[in-house]
Amino acid sequence: MSSPASVDLHVPDLAALHERRSEKWAEHPPDVLCATIAELDFPLAPPVTAVLEAAIERGDLGYAPTAPQTLRDAFAGFAARRLDWTVDPDQITLVPDVMIGLIELSRALTEPGDSVAFATPAYPPFFEELPLAGVGLREVPLAADGALDLAALAEVLAAGARVLVLSSPHNPTGRVLPRTELERIAEVCAEHDAWVLADEIHAPLVLPGARHTSWLEVSDAARARGIALTSASKAFNLAGLKAALVVTAAPEARAAAARVPSLADHAGLLGVLAAEAAFADGDAWLDAVLARLDANRALLAELLAAELPEVRWTPPEATYLGWLDCRALGLGDDPAAAFLARGRVALSPGLTYGSSGAGFARLNFGTSPELVTEAVRRMAAAL
Repeated sequence: MSSPASVDLHVPDLAALHERRSEKWAEHPPDVLCATIAELDFPLAPPVTAVLEAAIERGDLGYAPTAPQTLRDAFAGFAARRLDWTVDPDQITLVPDVMIGLIELSRALTEPGDSVAFATPAYPPFFEELPLAGVGLREVPLAADGALDLAALAEVLAAGARVLVLSSPHNPTGRVLPRTELERIAEVCAEHDAWVLADEIHAPLVLPGARHTSWLEVSDAARARGIALTSASKAFNLAGLKAALVVTAAPEARAAAARVPSLADHAGLLGVLAAEAAFADGDAWLDAVLARLDANRALLAELLAAELPEVRWTPPEATYLGWLDCRALGLGDDPAAAFLARGRVALSPGLTYGSSGAGFARLNFGTSPELVTEAVRRMAAAL
C-alpha cells in the first residue's frame, strides 16, 4: 500500500474541471469557480480507479449482487480500523444511496400523519425528499454553539414526530457531535419511543482535533431504536456510482430495517466494487485527503480573516464544507447570489438549508489550496 505522502492529489485547472459532467461543474459557465456540491476535486483513490477500470475491461456492468459478503466485510474492517465502530457484517444491507435509505426507512417506521424531525440548518434533500415517505417535517433548531436543542427536540417528539434523522457529523456546519450529547439525544428519543436514523455519510471525513462516535456505539437504547446509514460516496467521491449501507446492531432495529422492500437491485455494481475497494484498500489515499483538508481548513481561516473579516464561521470538525455567516456583509438573505454574479464564484445558498440559513453560504474547500485562495479572492472582489 502506498503511503499518504506518495498519493497524488493534483487538482486540474479550472478549464479541465469544467470538462467534468457532474452536477457541481456542469451547471455553471466555464468562468465560474464552483465551490458548491459536496464533490471532491482530487483524483480518485488508485485502488478505486483500478477496480473500475478492470470492471470496464471485462464488460462487468450488470446488476449488483445483494450486499455481497466482500463488501460487508470490507466496511466492517474499515469501521473497526478507522471509526472505532464494531459492525456485524450480517447486519448490513445494501441500498442505492443514503437519501433513498432514509426515505424508505421513514416510510417503514411511521404511520400516516406522523412526522420526521431533523436539525436545522439541514441538508437540502431532507426538506425536498423526506416528504416522499408520506410524512410531515418538524425542524429542531441548533443552539448557538451548534448543538441540537434538546428541549426543542423533546417538544417535537411529544407533538408526534416518530423519527429523528440525525446528521452526524452535521451537514452543513461540519460539527462532530460529542458522545455525551449523543447519549442525551438517545435518552430523549427513548423517553418518547422515537426512532433515530443516523446519517453518518461524513464520518470518514473527521478532521484532526475531533473524534466521531457512531450512533450504534452510543448506548443500548441507541442501538435498540437506531439505524445508521453510510457510504463511501462523500469521502471517496463516488456519489454517482450508487451504493450505500444500512447498518443495525439490535434485533428490534434489524426487524425494522427488514420491513423495507429490498433496494439492492437499484444499487450500481460499479458502486459496490468501488466501495469495497475504498473501504478495503483506500486508507493511504484517505489519510492524504484528510491532511490536505486540514491544511485547507487552516488556509481558509487565514484567508477569511485577511480578506473577509466580517464573515463569521466555526471551522468544521469534519467534512470539507465551510458554513459561512455572511450577514454582516449586507448582501441580504442570499449572499451566494452576489458572490456568483459579481465574483464568478459559486457557493451553496444558505436558504436551501432552511430559513435559519438566511444570510449564510456553504463553501466546499475539497480542492487545491490555489483554488481555495482564488475562491476567497473572488468573494472579496464581489464586495
